[in-house]
Amino acid sequence: MQITENARLVLERRYLIKNEKGEVVETVDGLFRRVSSAIAAADQNFDKAADIKATAESFYQMLTNLEFLPNSPTLMNAGRPLGQLSACFVLPVEDSMEGIFETIKRAALIHKSGGGTGFSFSRLRPKGAPVNTTGGVASGPISFMKVFNMATEAVKQGGTRRGANMGILRVDHPDILEFIDCKQDLTEITNFNISVGITEAFMEAVKSGADYELVDPSTKKVTGKLNAAEVFDKIVSNAWKTGEPGIIFLDRLNRDNIVPEFGEIESTNPCGEQPLLPYESCNLGSVNLVAMLEEQKDGSYRIDYDKLAATVDKAVHFLDNVIEVNKYPLEEIEETTKKIRKIGLGVMGFADMLLYLGIPYNSEEGVALGEKIMSFITARARKMSQKLAQTRGAFPLFESSTLKDGAPVRNGTVTTIAPTGTLSIIAGVSSGIEPVFAYVFIRNVMDSTKMVEVNPVLKRVLEQRGLYSDELMEKIASAGSLAHIEEIPADIRRVFVSSHDISPDYHIRMQAAFQRHTDNAVSKTVNFVSTATKEDVREVYMKAYEDGCKGVTIYRDGSRDGQVLNIKKDEKKAADTAEKQTYPREISPRPRPAVTMGMTERMRIGCGNLYVTVNYDENGICEVFTSTGKAGGCPSQSEATARLASIALRSGISVEEILNQLKGIRCPSTVRQQGMQCTSCPDAIAKVIKKVYDMQKNGTPLIPSPVMGESAGKKEEVQTASKAIKNCPECGAVLEHEGGCVICRNCGYSKCS
Repeated sequence: MQITENARLVLERRYLIKNEKGEVVETVDGLFRRVSSAIAAADQNFDKAADIKATAESFYQMLTNLEFLPNSPTLMNAGRPLGQLSACFVLPVEDSMEGIFETIKRAALIHKSGGGTGFSFSRLRPKGAPVNTTGGVASGPISFMKVFNMATEAVKQGGTRRGANMGILRVDHPDILEFIDCKQDLTEITNFNISVGITEAFMEAVKSGADYELVDPSTKKVTGKLNAAEVFDKIVSNAWKTGEPGIIFLDRLNRDNIVPEFGEIESTNPCGEQPLLPYESCNLGSVNLVAMLEEQKDGSYRIDYDKLAATVDKAVHFLDNVIEVNKYPLEEIEETTKKIRKIGLGVMGFADMLLYLGIPYNSEEGVALGEKIMSFITARARKMSQKLAQTRGAFPLFESSTLKDGAPVRNGTVTTIAPTGTLSIIAGVSSGIEPVFAYVFIRNVMDSTKMVEVNPVLKRVLEQRGLYSDELMEKIASAGSLAHIEEIPADIRRVFVSSHDISPDYHIRMQAAFQRHTDNAVSKTVNFVSTATKEDVREVYMKAYEDGCKGVTIYRDGSRDGQVLNIKKDEKKAADTAEKQTYPREISPRPRPAVTMGMTERMRIGCGNLYVTVNYDENGICEVFTSTGKAGGCPSQSEATARLASIALRSGISVEEILNQLKGIRCPSTVRQQGMQCTSCPDAIAKVIKKVYDMQKNGTPLIPSPVMGESAGKKEEVQTASKAIKNCPECGAVLEHEGGCVICRNCGYSKCS
């Protein structure tokens, strides 16, 4: 078996068995023997006389020849005590505290076993919605995503696989704008990929510029409207900045849901390519297309379709066995998985196959070949699944599925195009259906490990032409592409195109070509150069919709730090460039004007009244003051909030950004009382700022007011102090004032303790 040094390093770091000292005690050959024997053993579940040794040997040959590799948990755990072989799972997130934290617990168990998880947070009521059981208000989906993220961070999956999550929110959820923005800070929610769940109706509204309705999932009532085109542009803008969110076309996922009576597909696995029902798992594997090539006498290559067919047959057999021998982390997952028996056979090495065949990725011929290969694989995989059904039976929900009118099949779905990541390193080929990212690059894997690689196909061609040299490799590494290196012949440059040489249009066309013949979905990232515009991103998202894709993910080079793949450019040059970039080092607020205009409004809060003064000058709102009644409150905190808001306003921070930071902050003494105008002192300040801001925008005149001092509002303060706070925020009983504080005789609540 021939593997590269990089492959050996990956296997030793992640896959081979280690002892308690961390020393590798398994060989690469031993790994494949272990996996083959464990998976072959499932044959006896259907035929006691099955030749397990022959099946194991067949699987072993397929694996060691690198013709097919299963997903990483299968390589890691097959034949070992853990025995969890699935890559990813989808768990439901119910709209209750109990349901949410039960899901967090279950996700932790899955991460511990080496799997990733996908969630839809679309069932959770929006931020600020009432919670009848507690008298409080909901904190919304994004707050719980952060809790999920923290739980994932605490589980390191035994040191072999970090937790990975997919978070999805429907575009018609009232908190969708907050969701779209939730990863602008790249230090937040770091263990999640996020995608917006898009509907067909929304996309049509985008094209027409129409508004669409937001719906509270708990009440099913319309809570507002947004302009679809503006929301879509916000998605595009954030994706341009950070690569997220991606988009998932929910209606298309459910159009291909083979068991609609069993449930609705609302989420995918963390890479977006495997739509799953709640409690389903995905069991994936990939055919190495480079291993399907046959070299001719003249040195050219052809696809050996007979070998491809035989490999697909064995791979489907292998993956169906995985479902049998898998030790599932939850009973519900085992039950659901075995009822539908989805497998996902995909490919890797497609771009390298094109290189061997002399076909440019960004060509009509390349797209046509991609569609032809995937059509062949899916048809053959279904045929093999039918054959397995003859001896093992169809999947249990077959008679209630959308497939019931056809020949019985063993597996509900058979094909998926997944990212192959470290599997493609083991096989020594390009990943999935992605084009080659760069022909000489540094690959950062598993924390700080770095690998320098030269594409073997390019190296072979250059050596055949007598062009290969270390100096030329350095030049390619520095440039990041062959496109403009004149000493390389034009015919080589035309074929050896890198990801950034390929137009976004061809990226999507290739994804769509594979999607047309894939049961589940296709994992594909459209890579943009750093100079790509937001309009470029918008066009890709629209083309993905128009070409029939089920989702799309983009990445603009340089929009995130620590990206997994880095073209080896001159590091000093990059550092110099970064140093020359201008960033605001100091922001100073403009002086307070001598004369201001404004208004003061009394806001009822949970512990009395808060008087909020908002003043402005010809440049806009410039200061905020607060004063509290004698009934209580948090005068120091309110004053601090107002002062910081004033400094921010005079420093050029937008009013909208300040409102976003203040509005919706909750205080128990406020949210647990009925009839409150606000949820806290900061929320009250935000509401008055917004009122003044809106009046300014609309041209509504304001009456001049002096800067609010200690005497302002004094009369009103005296009149209302005695009735400022009446009921206990804990139990609702009447409060009593004692010793300068308030106390509840019913439950013992004290505002001062």
